Amino acid sequence: MTAKNLLVELLVEELPPKSLKLLGDSFAKLLAGSLKSQDLIARDAEMTTFASPRRLAVHITQVASRAVDKPVSQKLMPVKVGLDENGQATPPLLKKLASLGADATVVSELKKEIDGKTEVLFLDSIVPGIELVDGLQKALDEAVSKLPIPKVMTYQLADGWQSVNFVRPVHALIALHGAEIVPVNTLGLIAGRETQGHRFEASINPILLKDADSYKQQLATEGAVIASFSARRGEIQQQLATAAKKENLTAIDDDALLDEVTALVEHPNVLVGTFESEFLDVPQECLILTMKANQKYFPMLDAQGKLANKFLLVSNIRPADTRFVVGGNERVVRSRLADAKFFYDQDRKKTLASRLSGLDKVVYHNKLGTQGERIQRVCVIAQAIGLQLGGEVLAKEAYAAANLAKADLLTEMVGEFPELQGTMGQYYALHDGHSETIAQAIEDHYKPRFAGDDLPRNRVGICVALADKLETLTGLFGIKQIPTGDKDPFALRRHALGVIRMLIEKELPLSLDTLLQQATETFGDQLNSEADSPIHFIYDRLAGSLREQGYQVQEIEAVLSYQPKQLLDIPRRLEAVRAFSELPEAASLAAANKRVHNILAKGMKGESTVDREQISIERLDIALLKEPAEITLHTILNKVKVKADATFEAGDYKESLRTLAALKAPVDAFFDNVMVFADDVALRNNRLCLLQLMHHTMNRIADLAKLAA
Repeated sequence: MTAKNLLVELLVEELPPKSLKLLGDSFAKLLAGSLKSQDLIARDAEMTTFASPRRLAVHITQVASRAVDKPVSQKLMPVKVGLDENGQATPPLLKKLASLGADATVVSELKKEIDGKTEVLFLDSIVPGIELVDGLQKALDEAVSKLPIPKVMTYQLADGWQSVNFVRPVHALIALHGAEIVPVNTLGLIAGRETQGHRFEASINPILLKDADSYKQQLATEGAVIASFSARRGEIQQQLATAAKKENLTAIDDDALLDEVTALVEHPNVLVGTFESEFLDVPQECLILTMKANQKYFPMLDAQGKLANKFLLVSNIRPADTRFVVGGNERVVRSRLADAKFFYDQDRKKTLASRLSGLDKVVYHNKLGTQGERIQRVCVIAQAIGLQLGGEVLAKEAYAAANLAKADLLTEMVGEFPELQGTMGQYYALHDGHSETIAQAIEDHYKPRFAGDDLPRNRVGICVALADKLETLTGLFGIKQIPTGDKDPFALRRHALGVIRMLIEKELPLSLDTLLQQATETFGDQLNSEADSPIHFIYDRLAGSLREQGYQVQEIEAVLSYQPKQLLDIPRRLEAVRAFSELPEAASLAAANKRVHNILAKGMKGESTVDREQISIERLDIALLKEPAEITLHTILNKVKVKADATFEAGDYKESLRTLAALKAPVDAFFDNVMVFADDVALRNNRLCLLQLMHHTMNRIADLAKLAA
């Protein structure tokens, strides 16, 4: 059972670049995981993943040629079923043994053990360890079948008769255990030791691998291939930085683009290209996007963050004379930038306002009307928010910005690059003579577009962004287009988190339920009367966001239990609850609060003869307080309430909760000495009123009962 290092490679045609890293990691993990489950890999074995445009491979250390034998104890059947009165095997036992490859000769070796309340027969045996060739075959079959392939390709094998399915046609399979070939097969191929290097740069093709450990080195020296995805990525990153530094510029940092380019080349060579400076008159976002999206180039910026007329390209070849490579890429990018300039020039011939009528012909949703109708709803909501936040002036600006917010959807530039919606609206609004405030709001109303994205820069942008997201949430919930599982085609989770972030981070004194009501009213009778409001959906997203920020589940549940209408002070409530939890009196008060909640719930259900209308803070009668403990509790509670209410109104939530510590002793004494559900109905009602007062005093900031263990 010799342990050697193992290499497995699939040599394929060019793999989809956006999926390469995932495919490489998955292939390695699936293969190694299966071998480990078969006890063929040592615990401290190391796994190295390789993934290039033409190969998926994995190198695993300390792989055994055969797994160790394992003793197993197999449960057979109850003794009274397997053995007769004379201790001889019954037919059922003999049949069971035969199915396991044993016979009557082992009956005397069977163990009898108590399993629960029954005496059961067990057969001890040794299961031979699996051979590597069998274990690797199983692992390879699992890895190939379970790869997260975005789109399967069906292709014929060399015999011209059989067809197989895989992400791309596979041309060779390598499986080396040390220097020995492991004779496994997949996708119509039998394992060998022959692979291919770079299509044009390899010094030797094909490459005959000496052993599993020479893979990386032979591919690099003989095949001109950096097989490791991470090493290739690092090489490209280093070359980009060096090339940009020589030009006194900085390459744009884009991890997704870097990953994609890494998946396109095996022998990276970063070169510098140039385009005419006249193209810099076009908004740099357009130029950057066309270079990145269409050509996979890395634009460069100067020290002021302005786009330079130079870019970096990552070539897959290293010719002695790079002029032809650079020149060819420059010709291609020149035509792309010319297109962008043409779109920009054409778009500016029409104002944004002149495009609004066209939105009436664009369907937004078959149940919610056109984009033009949607814009009118967003305008009304934005205006209402503006009135609440800044009066008539802000409301007027918010309406104007909302009215133009989607007009750039009908421009040539956004038609070509949808990612520029909002951005082009800002440029065209400035060109039309609108204020910078309006222009920024048009761009920013899509924000935040993703986790960690910036929020709108000004209050007009906040109004329009909130209106846009609230209209989307209420409209789609109103027609029961609700996210399910991981499916969220309208990005409602993102819209909900955007509303949450703006209300909290911008500290907007707006009531969430009022906002949703205003948004709902703009639809008239278009929405389903039986549809749910998105308010619970929003609070669920808020709870998830707070958990990600490190708040404890109990803290979150305590604060969100009553669904505070204004979200702006939720962080302060959470901090106050956390500070309260650290008080020595906190656990006792939380438990008492939970007890009060249960008692009031019982009283309100009318399980006794209590009249619910008699239980309220206003009906508390001091004259009916008879027991010393309830008199003391009432006295201290009134003092605490005055201070707790004052600090609450002042927004000092920590101090408001801290004052509750004084209630511990009188609350404990009350529950030790006072019977709440007394036979006397008047006394019972009065004590419930006292508890109602205590419950109200303790739970203005959060439901402290949620903190009880």
